[in-house]
Amino acid sequence: MCRNIKPLFNFDPPATDEEIHDAALQFVRKVSGATKPSKRNEFAFQHAVSSIAACARELLDSLETSQPPRDREEVAAKARARTAVGFA
Repeated sequence: MCRNIKPLFNFDPPATDEEIHDAALQFVRKVSGATKPSKRNEFAFQHAVSSIAACARELLDSLETSQPPRDREEVAAKARARTAVGFA
């Protein structure tokens, strides 16, 4: 659905509020079909982003796993390697 939204669970260090907000923003943009809302819809757009970010934070805080936390740099390096192969 939203290729720009990255998994945020089980990382060390944990996802920041900014990362969660960015994921919520991408989701709202995708669902609404607008990257920037009109003045008329700006409040609804921002309210949706805030609500989704709060729900995402609640979800991430309540999830449990027995797996060790993933390393952000390692995951990013793997993603860069996959991208390099795809565009090579």
